[in-house]
Amino acid sequence: MTAQRGSGSFDFNVFSVGSSQASVADATAHHRPVPLAVSALPPRAARFTGRTGELARLLSFLDPAATTDLPVLVCSVSGMGGIGKTALALQAAHQALARGWFPGGVLFVDLSGYDEPVTADRAVVALLSALGVRGREVPPESSSRFALYRSLLAERTGPVLLIFDNASDPRQIVPLLPGTERHRVLVTSRDRLVELEALLLDLGLLGPEEAVALMVDALLRRDPDDLRPFTEPGALEELAVLCGGLPLALSIGASLLAKEPQRTVTSLVHELGVHRDRVDLTGLRQLLLSSYRRLPPEPARVLRLLALAPTPEIGTDAAAAMTGLPDRRTAQLLGALAEASLVVPVRGVRLGDERWRFHNLVQDYAASLLPPEAEEGREARRRVLAFYAQRSQAALDWLGARPVDRHRGFDDREHAEAWLKEERPNLVAAAEWAEDEQYAPTALVIAMNVVPYLTGNGYLDDALAVSRTAGLAAHRIGAKDVEARACGALGIVLSSMGRLVEAIEAFTRAGELSQALGDRHREAVSWDNLGIALHEAGRTQEAIDAHTRARDLYEETGDRFREAGVWNNLGIALRDAGRLEEAIDAFSRSRAFMQVVGHTVGEANVWNNLGITLHRAGRIQEAVEALTKAIGLRRDLGDSYGAGNALRNLALALGSTGDSEARCYWEQAAEAYEHADAAAEAAHARFQAEGSR
Repeated sequence: MTAQRGSGSFDFNVFSVGSSQASVADATAHHRPVPLAVSALPPRAARFTGRTGELARLLSFLDPAATTDLPVLVCSVSGMGGIGKTALALQAAHQALARGWFPGGVLFVDLSGYDEPVTADRAVVALLSALGVRGREVPPESSSRFALYRSLLAERTGPVLLIFDNASDPRQIVPLLPGTERHRVLVTSRDRLVELEALLLDLGLLGPEEAVALMVDALLRRDPDDLRPFTEPGALEELAVLCGGLPLALSIGASLLAKEPQRTVTSLVHELGVHRDRVDLTGLRQLLLSSYRRLPPEPARVLRLLALAPTPEIGTDAAAAMTGLPDRRTAQLLGALAEASLVVPVRGVRLGDERWRFHNLVQDYAASLLPPEAEEGREARRRVLAFYAQRSQAALDWLGARPVDRHRGFDDREHAEAWLKEERPNLVAAAEWAEDEQYAPTALVIAMNVVPYLTGNGYLDDALAVSRTAGLAAHRIGAKDVEARACGALGIVLSSMGRLVEAIEAFTRAGELSQALGDRHREAVSWDNLGIALHEAGRTQEAIDAHTRARDLYEETGDRFREAGVWNNLGIALRDAGRLEEAIDAFSRSRAFMQVVGHTVGEANVWNNLGITLHRAGRIQEAVEALTKAIGLRRDLGDSYGAGNALRNLALALGSTGDSEARCYWEQAAEAYEHADAAAEAAHARFQAEGSR
């Protein structure tokens, strides 16, 4: 039978749980956040010049009508940084979609291979999210995640295109390959990934004609009356040589000319030639220096500061926090940097929520413009941390039951959820700035806000890293209350991952810290969560003891809401210990408290659990009445899956007495499960209904 209990407890802005026994002296390894995966293509370049032969090869690979002697599923596009691998892949993908080749959709994920590489374990969580699997639907075990991911791809009615951008190691790719040949995979990498069974497409530097064509197109697109492509063709050829045929360098060079329409191409060639670094064969660093020197003070400052952002991609609102300028002015300055080819505009979640992304080569250069100890950079980091702390709290208020101030940056719940989803990598990275003592207090606020969201949405690797970092950082600065909360959060994450021994240690530590602080409320929650973990670990009597201590503390503090929940959890442990009459009493008390506090979802859970226990005690008629009550509440709540569980339990109770009505309830359970898209449960219920004939 299906029982329902309260899982580990989070308050939305305040953790209510334990900690890890990991030594606080341990070093904290830096964690790369789970990336964003999008179920739509990022925009392609406004104009795409050159690469005619390479584009044709990619389209031939993507064409579903193409025949080949080899079952090639993967094409790996390789070449040096800034050579245009992503631009080529996106151009081919957009053309393929326009031709209707991938009706199953497209998935795109940046694996950040040359910064802090994203592992396949983390990438698959992002891909599952893009496929609609979130929260507790995400399996805690890595192997199950990959199996579910491949299963979902196999179920797609049409071929899917998967683009894995910026990979550095075949191990990032191989576990993510689909299990069917009808899908296609595009990989971009600076390395030739010969270990993959893939079509290898090497991108070289642009030839002289294509390089000149790129710059001419860039100049005339900005100003059709620009005569320099026609009056100085030789100088443009020299500039192309100095740029080494590297598209990123060529784009920056063209942007430099476009900003100064009176300047001759020859003068730029002379400037670059005089200062050319023989090691920098593409001239990129000198171009970046020249471009930076020509920026007015405001955009130059924006470039310096945004290079210090938590990740290479940032929204206008967060960028404004870093600069200390209004949003509109910040967007204008970022637009100027985009015109100079120093940042790339990216679509946001809504109109007005612009986002901007650095090429990592440009970000590396811009970050070098400020020494680490520069106060300008420190202040920018403090401002963006304060912004993320305030906005993450506001977003979570929308997701919780707290009164919401509509003037805190969000229009509605949907807007808040979209912001959290898109800013998740930045929030995780910002939370990890707690490792630096000067940023720890504000970064810990972000950590406390974001871990419940990460845990609830299945980003367990991120939640684990953030909660561990927060616990260690809070210990270092002596913030015992935050340490207790972070430790409790860690316990919930570990429980969700099935790592019960560590979770038990974490909750125990959380309780000890809360007790030392005299925080009876948080101590109670720690005991309750410890009881859940102990029960799941098979240590039933210890679980009963823990829930009993939690119950006493809730009663002492007057927290009737959580007292209702702990009576339910205690009832489950008592039932599984065979103490059925005590369990029935516990569930009855829980039900009464749930009704007093108006917690309808909790009441439905308790009626279900009470019905199961009454059935086990042989009190069938009472069990039927309790389960019927659970079914009614679940239907009122619109919870088809919960109704299916209660109907299943009712069918089992009636079936145990040979009642022919059991078949009717199995059929109703199947219908409820089908409505909830729970195919496996529905199939089982149908099978049981057939067997009840």
